[in-house]
Amino acid sequence: KHFSMNTTWLENHMLECSFKSTTGLDCPGCGMQRSIIELLQGDFKGSIAYYPGLLPLLITLLFLIAHLRFKFKHGASILKYLYITDVAIIIISYVIKLITQYQIIH
Repeated sequence: KHFSMNTTWLENHMLECSFKSTTGLDCPGCGMQRSIIELLQGDFKGSIAYYPGLLPLLITLLFLIAHLRFKFKHGASILKYLYITDVAIIIISYVIKLITQYQIIH
């Protein structure tokens, strides 16, 4: 880990997932908080393992901010494809997580 941030406060104040506490299943956003903490600690592999969609979402957010500032010629089209890619990554990783959880339970 090249860059590391003290994340103790964040680790002690993570929000509980109401969907998971109600159903016992992860929601499509479960793991994002841990992924952010891993990223802040400089652990990219750990971040991706907890929530594969985080880095693509951050890239999309950064591109959105840059596009709003600099008005790229094809910025709207690029953003559209970035959003589609982000959603696809989130859905695919969520389905894989659900299948894996189901196999572990049964």
